[in-house]
Amino acid sequence: MRTFIKYYEPSLNPLSGGKGAVSVLSPATVANVVCGFDILGFALNNPTDEFTVSLSDEVGVHIINDDDFNLPTNPEINVSGAALLAMLEECPDVKGFTVISKKVVKPGSGIGSSAASAAGPVVAANILLGNRFSKSDLVRFAMFGEKVASGVKHADNIAPAIYGGVTLIRSIFPLDIISIDAPPLHVTVVHPQIEVRTADARQILKQHVLLKDAIKQWGNIAGLVAGLIQQDYDLIGRSLEDVIIEPVRSILIPGFNEVKQKCKDAGALGGGISGSGPSIFMLSKDAETAKAVEEVMKDVYNRIGLDYQTHLTTINQEGVKQVV
Repeated sequence: MRTFIKYYEPSLNPLSGGKGAVSVLSPATVANVVCGFDILGFALNNPTDEFTVSLSDEVGVHIINDDDFNLPTNPEINVSGAALLAMLEECPDVKGFTVISKKVVKPGSGIGSSAASAAGPVVAANILLGNRFSKSDLVRFAMFGEKVASGVKHADNIAPAIYGGVTLIRSIFPLDIISIDAPPLHVTVVHPQIEVRTADARQILKQHVLLKDAIKQWGNIAGLVAGLIQQDYDLIGRSLEDVIIEPVRSILIPGFNEVKQKCKDAGALGGGISGSGPSIFMLSKDAETAKAVEEVMKDVYNRIGLDYQTHLTTINQEGVKQVV
């Protein structure tokens, strides 16, 4: 196993995207999709991060941050760095990579910031290498980045970021990812300006689940997948129910129950916590309803007096894409 100990602070790194550099846009994602904890996710058309990756003559991964998030540049504790180090383990002909990170998706927002940071660079590096790795391989590498972020190798954000659209993670070991066709859906996201760390949100989860709750959850997951495939909006709406995770995690998010109920009253199919939160997402059949849902979200948080950011978007069918 190779050891990578050399890294540059951004101000000292002489590299700015070498010959043959590839730039990509890496999407935000919604994971869990209410009832599908750790197994369902979809990509968003906005917001997106931008990463530029080039081959380096220096051994290891060299990170330049071109944003204000002050993320670590040591690749072993950086999400992008960990993913690229995992890739380098299977590239004996490659010395190293330089990655320039320009993040927009705020860490701790619940819309897959760490997944965007892991997925984007490995896709860009793969393009540099002539696409020698499959999408499944890229997910496998990117999961090392997710482990840095949360302590767990989960793929419900990574898979849709790389594959695009809606994905089902049937298994992690071995990795088994299924793309799910879905009808047109409009997505409204509100991000209350608090941070919920994924690792912390996992620690509060129940370790034991009642059989009756598990049965209900299985029915909702199956119903949601069937509703997406059959383009049955009513079934999608009925299935967007979580009886295991949401009741626990929602207590970390001010205004959650009010936002959810009022958005459904405004015509949303349903929704819930995006990832581990604090972002809340709602799905709608049309743009007009999605906009009305956004206004509901704004009204709730304006009244609470909590700063927030909203995103009005649709499902991204491409995943990470090269900037041409």
